[in-house]
Amino acid sequence: MTMIVIGVDPGSVKTGYGIVGCREDSFFLVACGVIRLSSRQSFPERIKIIYDELEGLIAENLPARLALETAYVNRNAQSALKLGQVRGAVVALAMNSGLELHEYAPREVKQVLTGRGGASKDQVAYMARHFLNINEPIKPYDITDALGIALCDLLCDGTTVGSIQRGRAVSSLRRCSWSEFVKENPGMVL
Repeated sequence: MTMIVIGVDPGSVKTGYGIVGCREDSFFLVACGVIRLSSRQSFPERIKIIYDELEGLIAENLPARLALETAYVNRNAQSALKLGQVRGAVVALAMNSGLELHEYAPREVKQVLTGRGGASKDQVAYMARHFLNINEPIKPYDITDALGIALCDLLCDGTTVGSIQRGRAVSSLRRCSWSEFVKENPGMVL
């Protein structure tokens, strides 16, 4: 059985997406990219573009679930409000599309992928590439964050792939450092 998940890293100027599939005991990349918006566009226009672009990706790739990064507290209230509105549009899209919705905090995604909740964006990008068997760097971080969110959802869902990968990688979640994780999981480091 194949499971496809779309991960979304929401933003009001750049929204990253990563569509990841799993089959038996492996993950594969379906599609990824960034929806780039102009700050010259009105905010409602930007929300509509994000909604429409993601809706098209969902129609084309038929994911079963949408995984979304939770909102984080920001010192800039205006930015936090805008992010909340983008997230609301993505949540509405998931519900309108009949997708199961799962939300993950940034620290949780980092913990699941790297074994360390305080991991850097480079470490998340590296592990996303590793899980997907991609040799070339993927830029920008909006994309690798979205891929990480989708992979986190698949690793946490309890399916065969999730159980197998979880047994190899995520069993180390209680480790307290990246170096300990690498030492305990040498087969996961390229």
